[in-house]
Amino acid sequence: MKTEQNTIAEPGPTEGASGRPFHWLFSWRLIRRGLFVLACLATLTGLFYAVEDWRGKRAWEKCRHELEAKSEVLDWNALIPPPVPDDQNIFKAPKMAEWFVKKSWLKAFGNETSQAVDAKPPFSVAPGWDAKKTYLPPTDVEIAPSGGPLSAGHADAVLRFDDPAARAEAARLLLQSLGPCARDVWGRMVIARPLDQIEPLHLALQADTVPSVKALAEFLPGSAVPQSAGAAPDSKDFQVTQTGSNTFRVSLKDSVVAATEYLVASEPAVPDLDVLRRALERPCARMDSDYQRPFERPIPNFIRLRTVAQMLAQRAQCYLLLGQPKAAWHELALVRDMCHMLEAKPGSDCPMLVETMIDVAITGLYTGIIQDGLRLHVWREPELAAIQKQLADVNLVPLLRVSFNAERAASCSVFESTPPAELKKLFFLGRESLGLWQKLKEPTYLLLTVAPRGWMYQNMCAGAPQEQVLLEALDVPNNQVLPGKLENLARQVGAAMSRSSPYTFLAAKAIPNFLKATQTMTRNQTMVNEAYLACGLERYRLAHGQYPETLEALVPQFADRLPHDIIGGQPLKYHRTKEGQFVLYSIGWNEKDDGGVPGKTIAEGDWVWP
Repeated sequence: MKTEQNTIAEPGPTEGASGRPFHWLFSWRLIRRGLFVLACLATLTGLFYAVEDWRGKRAWEKCRHELEAKSEVLDWNALIPPPVPDDQNIFKAPKMAEWFVKKSWLKAFGNETSQAVDAKPPFSVAPGWDAKKTYLPPTDVEIAPSGGPLSAGHADAVLRFDDPAARAEAARLLLQSLGPCARDVWGRMVIARPLDQIEPLHLALQADTVPSVKALAEFLPGSAVPQSAGAAPDSKDFQVTQTGSNTFRVSLKDSVVAATEYLVASEPAVPDLDVLRRALERPCARMDSDYQRPFERPIPNFIRLRTVAQMLAQRAQCYLLLGQPKAAWHELALVRDMCHMLEAKPGSDCPMLVETMIDVAITGLYTGIIQDGLRLHVWREPELAAIQKQLADVNLVPLLRVSFNAERAASCSVFESTPPAELKKLFFLGRESLGLWQKLKEPTYLLLTVAPRGWMYQNMCAGAPQEQVLLEALDVPNNQVLPGKLENLARQVGAAMSRSSPYTFLAAKAIPNFLKATQTMTRNQTMVNEAYLACGLERYRLAHGQYPETLEALVPQFADRLPHDIIGGQPLKYHRTKEGQFVLYSIGWNEKDDGGVPGKTIAEGDWVWP
């Protein structure tokens, strides 16, 4: 009986083995320990965030004071342009905001769908013009034995293949058949002569043996237009194909544009161009915005700016080919005036780098058309003097310096005041549809999710001084650029920013490409300075029948001043050639005088006009 009671009272081994772990797991003692551990972790995490925030903010205040002691402006609010009267504001003129203002940086570069496109956008050419492709009649070349008869029966010229003077004569005949021409902003050939007036050319070359296609291509000119600044040195306009045992065909590779036809096709845009011309008479430029959030303020419509500048440049080019310098200057002056939307006060106190680089690009386009007019000897005294006056006001070095500083102030403002969710949207340009796996693979996304605010300050401490180091390679007071110093500093900054650290992960992404931007700006400003002198040289030639021995002869009648080479600060190199022409050049990015020999890249050789 006693044994039976003991058996009933004591639990079996199976029940005890399965019940004890769960009883221990859910015991109040363990819950209390877990809550204590969680409380400790939360306290440590809070303490970590508080310490990092304090350290980061303290470090930034010290860094900011050091930079402000150098007269640098890091407070974005100090750069916000004040309001201006509507009647003085370019963007308050009719159509200007509609045509040339976008909503914000984020929407412009994000993946948001744009508004419905106008049925007839402004500055449009005639319908179907862009689809037109016109090719010139080819030149036929027959190879004939020396002194033998020509199978074709006639030829416009008979030349000897082995005669050194024959090559120049063949080039002259080919280019004469084509007439005055230029290469437009899209690389197409623009010709002055109406297409229906260009007759096919027939050449006969006397040779003992039939040359190869390659040999004939080397004999004939490769280009109808002299190489312009920045053009690839191996570009070819003509191509040679063999059509028979002793016959060849020489043709232009690409379609051509007739100057008169383009002017007619772009005539529908003239009223819009006149509206723009009147608006740019106003002295100020400020887009409507509170400007408090740098990357959410309105921005210029860069695509529209580029498109209109290209149209104006091509219209000016066409007028030059037709020998109408006054009409060409009417269009070309507006190309440069468009930069007032980017440069005019008060908006130019806080331009972003991309705005300045659009300005730089438009300026390069502008000087390219000046080159065409000088090469064709179409510009006359009134236009040359007006061009020089406009060129004298172009100074891109301080503009780039201001935009670099505005970019830094904007980044610091964003890092300091923008919530993490907004920062993620900004850094990923509105791409909110990233999948979980994509987010996990992206360190920046993860760090923005968990980073203390102090890390934002530490990134500002890492980026702002590094940018200051690069800024010092722009010598604004002396209007010079120091390429060697900038390249060395860029390498140092790149090495510093490449180290994986929560204190640099945002700064590395926010620092712009100083080297490329400065190199492009320096080249285009050099072309501006050379264009100014080239116009003075052409004015001198028109007055005296030849170019001067030295540049000093231009002052003061044909040039108010002699701009120096912004690389090195020395005078630009100049000499008159035996043929009565001239050579004008800068020592270029390599800071070495290569004797007026251009390089294959922007970083090599001298920067030679044109």
